[in-house]
Amino acid sequence: MSTTINTYFEDQQQPIGTPDIGNDVEKNYIDAKAFILSTTTKDGVNLYDHLAHCITRLLADQPGIESIQNENENLSLVLFVDNGADMLEDISKNIKSESTRPQQDTLRDRPAQDTEHILAEEQKPLFQSPLPYILEQAYYFEQSGIGLGKDESYRIWLSLKQLVDKGHIEKIRFWGKLFGTQKNYYVAEVEQNVDDDEHVDENNKPEENKESNNEELEGEEDPLPKSTFKSPPVVPKEERGTGVNKYTYYVCNHPGAPWIKLPIVTPAQIVQARLIKHFFTGDLNKEIVSYPAYPGTEKNYLRAQIARISAATHVSPSGKFRFSEEEEEEEESARENYQENEDFKGAPLAELVDEELNGWVHHVQYVLPQGRTKWWNPSENAEKEEEDEDEDEEEMKAETEEIEPEQGPPLLTPIGADAEIESTKAWTPKISSTLIPQYACAFLRSNLWPGAYAFARGMAWENIYIGYGHKYVTTDYGPELPPLPASEYNDGPEIVEADDPLPEDEAKAKAAEEQAAEEEEEEEEEEDNGDDDDDN
Repeated sequence: MSTTINTYFEDQQQPIGTPDIGNDVEKNYIDAKAFILSTTTKDGVNLYDHLAHCITRLLADQPGIESIQNENENLSLVLFVDNGADMLEDISKNIKSESTRPQQDTLRDRPAQDTEHILAEEQKPLFQSPLPYILEQAYYFEQSGIGLGKDESYRIWLSLKQLVDKGHIEKIRFWGKLFGTQKNYYVAEVEQNVDDDEHVDENNKPEENKESNNEELEGEEDPLPKSTFKSPPVVPKEERGTGVNKYTYYVCNHPGAPWIKLPIVTPAQIVQARLIKHFFTGDLNKEIVSYPAYPGTEKNYLRAQIARISAATHVSPSGKFRFSEEEEEEEESARENYQENEDFKGAPLAELVDEELNGWVHHVQYVLPQGRTKWWNPSENAEKEEEDEDEDEEEMKAETEEIEPEQGPPLLTPIGADAEIESTKAWTPKISSTLIPQYACAFLRSNLWPGAYAFARGMAWENIYIGYGHKYVTTDYGPELPPLPASEYNDGPEIVEADDPLPEDEAKAKAAEEQAAEEEEEEEEEEDNGDDDDDN
């Protein structure tokens, strides 16, 4: 006698005794169960689990069931008073309502925060420090063969912590280390809103003295000749928080020593720093002996070199920063600020080590030959002068108006556009390890400023400088030659000395003068006689 079964997919009855039919039934059973397991609701509950819960609830509660005892056969008969399909549907609704409660009920059931959680939220800002992750950055630089060592990096972090504890600092980073002949400099870059006291510009005092001296000379009977030379206008410095003075810099000679704040840099100091080459000594008040003479001490020269190195070597992965909507509407040369790109998820390693160098961009403004990041028009000073100018002054003013504004590359320009150094690119990209590139990081080395490096891996990136603070030059350094001496005045007839006259010529000239004098006297007498006759 063969046994039959009604399968899930077929309405007809098939015998199980046959081996082939049994395999089909098992396969159909597995497919049906997989289908039920794969069918899920919006809450993530599959159909199989839901049916299991419904059957378990039905067998456990047994709602609407009455048991009748058969006295004759001692059997228990179970009768469904209600319809079984309706009961299963009610159980399914109850289970679904229990598993999917409204969000309002959940919010109302949440317990209120205790005092510990409230106190923790209030004290959370106390634990948010602007200190950078020096040890993590040192680890990545170490993978590239760059760095100061773990012990020195940890001492630098402790020293930066002392600086943070003293002042109101919003952001701080370790800029780098500059070597000196006697002591070294550790530099910290700080972003803060505390403005310095306004310093009195002492450059105007000599002009006042000159004006007073000129007034004294005018009062004399025989004044000395005045010089018509006018010195070129002084290029004004950029205020703190803008341009080359966007950040404040602190230095110390070794980790743990007191931090010293560097003054803001002026355009004249940057321009003169490009003309000399000076090794740091470690003494900020050291006088710089050079030609041309430098306007300041070693701390001013140090600040100027920091501004030059930052503008040329501070780079970041492309896409890390972007311009705001207001900045995008402006011209490229007028863009001064940027913001972090929230959609940035890290640059691919292949783009960072590409030879075209389009995976890195400059995020510090370019320093113009004028010594500023934003060009200053000298003709603005000419407009403030007096209206009664001489012709020479007007010519000088016309020349200043013809000056073309200086321009440089805009912000976020790829470093691939940097000028080459005699057929050598300004940057050299490398990878820390070719054996395990999935765990490697990309790093850059500047060929223009030896000692400047940058790394990037995922979301982590940083810049650092470790060197002497000198720019690479293709030739040996030579100081600027003194200016050529002024050429002599061209000889003209107005300054040529006349030859001495002969005695005969002097006698003739004297006789001619006497004769002319007599004729003038006779003419005067005749005029007087004519006037007397008219009166009579």
